[in-house]
Amino acid sequence: MTKKKSPKKAPSATIVLPQGGDELLKAVSHIIVEIIEYVPNAVVSKTIIKKSSGNISVLSFDSGEGLTEKTSPFDTFAQIIEGSADIVIDGKANLLRSGEGIIIPAHKPNHINANGRFKMILSIIKSGYE
Repeated sequence: MTKKKSPKKAPSATIVLPQGGDELLKAVSHIIVEIIEYVPNAVVSKTIIKKSSGNISVLSFDSGEGLTEKTSPFDTFAQIIEGSADIVIDGKANLLRSGEGIIIPAHKPNHINANGRFKMILSIIKSGYE
């Protein structure tokens, strides 16, 4: 009597999708540098969390891309998670590399320039300005 071999099952993959919106799933571990990809000639943004008191987003920048000068009414924390970038605050250039961060003060003009491809986290704090 010969036994029939069962067909091998393909390994199952777990895909984590957001719950009703653009935010990441809560209470689930995420590798932040991997949740966003580079797109040629573009800046891509993905919301990690969005609340009335502030937002946290991850962004990817292709070489030569950046954000134009702006002024925010709120403090913003910028952290480079891959690559490097120049973050210019009130006319002063700050070169940040992977793992480094800087607080962009409220009401100060600022812009971001890529030094090649890079990824960053932006955290905007809206409370405490009442």
